[in-house]
Amino acid sequence: MNYLMYVFCMLVWGLNFIAVKIQGNSVSLEVALLYRSIIALLLFLTLLTFFYKSVNLKNTKVLSAVAFGLCNFTISYLLLYYGTFYSTAAIVTLIFSMKAILTPIFISIGFRTKIPKKIYIGGLLGLLSVFIIIYPDLYNLPQQFYVGVLFATLGTVVTSIGDVFSAYNSKKNMNPIVANVIGMFSAVVFLVLYTLINGNDYQIPTEINFWVGLIYLSIFASFLAWLFYLKLINNIGASESGYMVAMFPAIGGIASVILGESQISINLVLGVILACIGAYLALRKPDST
Repeated sequence: MNYLMYVFCMLVWGLNFIAVKIQGNSVSLEVALLYRSIIALLLFLTLLTFFYKSVNLKNTKVLSAVAFGLCNFTISYLLLYYGTFYSTAAIVTLIFSMKAILTPIFISIGFRTKIPKKIYIGGLLGLLSVFIIIYPDLYNLPQQFYVGVLFATLGTVVTSIGDVFSAYNSKKNMNPIVANVIGMFSAVVFLVLYTLINGNDYQIPTEINFWVGLIYLSIFASFLAWLFYLKLINNIGASESGYMVAMFPAIGGIASVILGESQISINLVLGVILACIGAYLALRKPDST
């Protein structure tokens, strides 16, 4: 069962930004994310209602849960959505895998612990992988591609900051379902205000590709994958569960080529391999003696 949940999370999250691309632009990215967040919130509220009697609310840290939601479900998603729009899903997935390096760094800073040397090695390999992929077209890529890379990088940084708040909530023994409900509710409120101020239209698209992408992102990526991931943390531990991040570049790269968004090349293959190795090194436990 653990193996199936692990593979499910790895595949679903590895294809996350491909699904964003499949959604298209029938509505604005902000409204698409709002719809995704509303569906996920309703699912988490249903789950919380179902398990309400067994949920301990004493250790609830509202502010840190709100910060977690704004970072992991809102601001980072917006930035990563923009990154996918301006560049490619493959490059965004590759950059996002660097959270395996950034999250331990930010957690070390936040909790004042030592940063392992393997994190720096993994980080260098991650940066090198991005450079190798874009190097052949370094001077031919449109300016918007680099804007997308910047958005993806900022989104990954914000996600890693959100992981610090998540780690804090965990240390305070806050129920993860409650944390997700508060976080997702904060995301919905933020996105409603943001889209109202921004003047976005709340259209209901009729395109099938939009609904396929929305169902995938809200039910599979934002709800089921999160539930399975939380279960995996309880069953096999956070470090072992985090290894799936190392495979995100490979999954995203292969899917991007299949969909015709990227062309297969030596640089793409080498970059993906380096990104996977870098993420694996950052997550790998030291050998026991």
